[in-house]
Amino acid sequence: MTDQTETDAFAGVFPAAAQRVLFDGPLGAIEALPNSATAGRLSVVVHPLEARTLGSPMHTHRDEDEYSFVLEGVVGVQIGDAVYEARPGDMICKPRDVPHAFWNPADEPARLLEIISPGGFADFFRGVGELAAAGPPDPAEGIALADRFHLSIDASSVPGLVERHGLRPR
Repeated sequence: MTDQTETDAFAGVFPAAAQRVLFDGPLGAIEALPNSATAGRLSVVVHPLEARTLGSPMHTHRDEDEYSFVLEGVVGVQIGDAVYEARPGDMICKPRDVPHAFWNPADEPARLLEIISPGGFADFFRGVGELAAAGPPDPAEGIALADRFHLSIDASSVPGLVERHGLRPR
């Protein structure tokens, strides 16, 4: 690992030991490369996703573009009105202002490497982890967290996604 200045991105090997688990669960989030290491250009998060699990309901980012590289398993995704299944080696492109959702439709776990640009959105996952650690989340706190990150979440999409794709309700 090497140093970085305030204006330059990190150069070197960012070790696995420096990565942080932001939250665990049927969908997890591991901060593989923080916003601070890229001078704010991007964040990299690994998402483990259990079998038959909804990763996220339909939601729309106002500020970020997301690119998810499938490392393992099968990942279903809805982007706008289009529905896809992505497999290892596939890249899922979710631009800002386009509603999207993702899930694992298979009986085996999946894993995604997610690149988020610009950086900083990993702090949303950190916030989710803090809310979950405090016990059953207060819906108002979840809404406030999403609002802070200019994220619009369509919770009403959950039942339809669960039913259409044979997912386990959480």
